Amino acid sequence: MDRVTEAVQVAIEAARAAGRIQQERIGKLGEVRDTGAAGDFVTEVDLLCEKEIIRRIKNNFSTHGFLAEETGGSEGTSSSKWIIDPLDGTLNYSHGYPCYCVSIALESGGELAVGVVYNPCLDELFVAEKGKGATLNGKAISVSSIGSLPQSLLVTGFTPKILGTRDNNLDHFCDFMQACQAVRRPGSAALDLCYTAVGRFEGFWEIGLHPWDMAAGTLIVLEAGGTVSQFDGSPFTVYDKEILATNSKVHPSMIDILQKN
Repeated sequence: MDRVTEAVQVAIEAARAAGRIQQERIGKLGEVRDTGAAGDFVTEVDLLCEKEIIRRIKNNFSTHGFLAEETGGSEGTSSSKWIIDPLDGTLNYSHGYPCYCVSIALESGGELAVGVVYNPCLDELFVAEKGKGATLNGKAISVSSIGSLPQSLLVTGFTPKILGTRDNNLDHFCDFMQACQAVRRPGSAALDLCYTAVGRFEGFWEIGLHPWDMAAGTLIVLEAGGTVSQFDGSPFTVYDKEILATNSKVHPSMIDILQKN
């Protein structure tokens, strides 16, 4: 087994383990702490999941670095770095709304190499390895074939508290509501990306995300045949603050609308 394939297996096992913690702790959040960011907080479950994920990865890849939502970054001695969101959709989870997931990505030499997103609510496991396609529960997936924006179902998200913020995404939301079939806002960017990859949505856009929100899902979209860029169509990295991910066919139309404001 080569190291990338091993990394996929380790990420899958870590994601499933974190998912089990989430399901076992439903309604038992433990200590809830304000992170200091407007409307953002972390629960004991977030921390337990992140600790378990990092423990499992370190047991197999001791030289790798980490960028994790709750514990921040740590440098490794290799060019590989794991980008982790232990519980994407914490607000949903805390309210008992079943839309949250585990997101784990491996960046190697500055490029995304592995992406794993696990939705424990539906037992859906999305996996991508660079150059080898994307799967859902072991079956190959691909983006939607819809090419018309008026026939498209789009998805987006907002910062925890949009009041008083300049880039609140409301202008884009209103523009797209008038241009497409409908827009959804589930509350988990990682799942929004995966659902775009599997063809449930034709396109996703959002402002103000972090690398751990986007890394795994971005690779899954790309490996499923989609396109990912910044709002103006320029090249995207997970360290950028805006993302447009689509089935490729509606990408130009979505860029046009995003450039209106």
